[in-house]
Amino acid sequence: MTDADIAAQIFALLARRQPGATICPSEVARALAPAGGAWRDQMHHVRQVARVLAQDGRLRVTRAGEPVDATAPGGPIRLGLPGAQGSH
Repeated sequence: MTDADIAAQIFALLARRQPGATICPSEVARALAPAGGAWRDQMHHVRQVARVLAQDGRLRVTRAGEPVDATAPGGPIRLGLPGAQGSH
């Protein structure tokens, strides 16, 4: 799984949601894992890519509605498009 694969999946999942909706990084990992694969093993990679996309201004990463570093510890995060208010 490449960074480009992860980025493409993030934006594909967001495109299928209502404007302003967010996704969980686990949705990305599950979508890219082989059937029955260990998607949890990919979570760190997904978060790393999300962090870079957020630094580039292409993605918004939040925890409890507040912007955060995607790789910082502290609980679940949500991924959304910049300028959009996050919702589940």
